[in-house]
Amino acid sequence: MHFISITWDPNGVLLDLGFFQLRYYSLMFVIAFSLGWFLMKRIYKNEGQPEEALDSLFIYTVLATLIGARLGHFLFYEPEMFVKDPLSIILPVQFNPEFKFTGFRGLASHGAAIGIIIAMYLYSKRVIKKPILWILDRIVIPVTIGGVFVRLGNFFNSEIVGKPTNSDYGIIFKQLGETFPRHPAQLYEAFGYIIVFAILWYTYWKTNKKEKLGYIFGLFLVLLWTVRFIAEFYKKSQGGFENELGLLSTGQWLSIPFIIAGFFFMFKPSKSKS
Repeated sequence: MHFISITWDPNGVLLDLGFFQLRYYSLMFVIAFSLGWFLMKRIYKNEGQPEEALDSLFIYTVLATLIGARLGHFLFYEPEMFVKDPLSIILPVQFNPEFKFTGFRGLASHGAAIGIIIAMYLYSKRVIKKPILWILDRIVIPVTIGGVFVRLGNFFNSEIVGKPTNSDYGIIFKQLGETFPRHPAQLYEAFGYIIVFAILWYTYWKTNKKEKLGYIFGLFLVLLWTVRFIAEFYKKSQGGFENELGLLSTGQWLSIPFIIAGFFFMFKPSKSKS
């Protein structure tokens, strides 16, 4: 049986007014953060938390995601840029080898995860006055659905593409100047995140696992980074340190510690929240 390949040729721009461009990738981030806010609002209402605390959470999460993802990309995949062109890390332009507007395209989910954990520690101490695991058990639910839209944004941008299928099945990314189909790895990963979100949502609302501090956070780490680990088998290499370690991709090596940590939080003896 033969499958039909699809030629994918968006230019990444949804709306161009000349003086302003609305890119699909930016729109996906707006949808992700907006949907996350509404999901957390429902959770906070269920928990009896004030909406003022939710507003602060939104700011902490947005900043942590963008800063962590940006720094994580260069730390894990392009560390040489800290020496070659450090300003390009914090600005949407490159200066070396020539000046060029690039936008903030280098974002790493592992860096975003670390950034959010650090931000939630600060938020738990300064705002919510609850254990960090309490907020982590809840914030991971909207974070997961946000990951779906980020991967859709990658698909619209024809980035983080999959490996060639070596068949007539797949997506031909015309923006890359190619004529052969690749695995739509971004869509594989997005679909996996939808399943993870459904499991976390069900666990929070339909079970008593949220009473055990760290359980839902641990479940998130295990499920989401397992999806990432599997999806990496279909992705084109993103670089990093995989050539030095071999066997696995950089994304897979970075996912393993998160998965191990997840099992720890799920099964460690702990007191239920009072």
